[in-house]
Amino acid sequence: MNKIFIQIASYRDPQLLPTIKDMIEKAKKPKNLVFGICWQHSKDDAWDQLDEFKEDKRFRILDVDYTESKGVCWARNAVQQLYKGEKYTLQLDSHHRFVEGWDDKLVKMIKGLQKDGYEKPLLTGYIPSFDPENDPDARVRVPWKMNFDRFTPEGVVFFLPGEFDTWDDKSKPLPARFYSAHFAFTLGEFCKEVQHDPTYYFHGEEISISARAFTHGYDLFHPNDVLVWHEYTRKGRTKQWDDDKDWYNRNTTCHVRNRKLFEMDGEKRDIDFGIYGFGESRSLSDYEKYSGVCFGNRSITQDTLDRKTPTLENIKISDEAFAGSLSRIFKHCIDIQYSQVEEPDYDFWCVAFRDGEGQDVYRQDADLAEIERIKNDPDGYIKLWRQFNTTKQPKSWIVWPHTQSKGWCEPLTGQL
Repeated sequence: MNKIFIQIASYRDPQLLPTIKDMIEKAKKPKNLVFGICWQHSKDDAWDQLDEFKEDKRFRILDVDYTESKGVCWARNAVQQLYKGEKYTLQLDSHHRFVEGWDDKLVKMIKGLQKDGYEKPLLTGYIPSFDPENDPDARVRVPWKMNFDRFTPEGVVFFLPGEFDTWDDKSKPLPARFYSAHFAFTLGEFCKEVQHDPTYYFHGEEISISARAFTHGYDLFHPNDVLVWHEYTRKGRTKQWDDDKDWYNRNTTCHVRNRKLFEMDGEKRDIDFGIYGFGESRSLSDYEKYSGVCFGNRSITQDTLDRKTPTLENIKISDEAFAGSLSRIFKHCIDIQYSQVEEPDYDFWCVAFRDGEGQDVYRQDADLAEIERIKNDPDGYIKLWRQFNTTKQPKSWIVWPHTQSKGWCEPLTGQL
């Protein structure tokens, strides 16, 4: 039978129950759904109850007190241990909505890709959004893909959602570079072959799974139709890092591990990743050429920056040609509180990034127009974005405000 093992890691989420109910209600074959849930909850949250499903044989529930949680990757790994040979698997978050017959449509997409010669297709992506407070009116009705955004200072690749702007054949899924942890539908064996590394914390899980899945022989695609919606904002809700006093250490350990996995910035893969390492069907170099992302020196091809559709033909590019196609782009957002910049008559701010010796790598000052714009951000704090080409990795930043009446004010600084 075409049973689907559904993986959900939920953390004190009031959308968990509505997500489960909508999934069952909209499925064409609800009896074929098998749920693996890491239910991280507090007894104080009276609304967070799964009592009605505890005796349902389709449900395998890990009942975890929220104080015992070690982060989302730990939870996702725990769910994968509940897999019992189902033909397909769908990994989600705990805040989604679904179209009628979503299960049947996903299976047909996978079978269509297999018919086209892809032995192990993986449907994934940053799927369109919905808002529980304005549903269904706020649902985005066009499919989305994942685009490269930037390397963070810690070395994690970040992504942005976008519409299909480079795919002529809308009747088939779009080849994808990257994996999304909040939506991934593929063969059930994925739960064994490409398990989430439980020592990762949060950032880094998606880019590491992208490369690991590809090296295990999976071909990534974005669905060409809207089948599932995801809530991105989760306004006012408790996140795991809000409760976990050790989250910073977990996060730091995760970043170091991620840099070692990709041998980034001179790091060596000098630890045994075991089953959480790369596969043997393809190499990391193959993935780099396919995705247009070079991890060692944090560089990107122009095709990836231009959001062009990837192709497996890229793997055939020589190492020399690939190296020659790369650009090193640094992109970063400096966050500043309004209380840090309260003078009424700024005329410009010096904004610079510096290397490890304190020398300027890049400087682009904020003029009066930019200052007025960023001091009226709806999120209630200043976001100062900069992007530039560089051969050196910036290590720190400085924002040095200047006023008409006082001249230079106290500089604001931060480490990267």
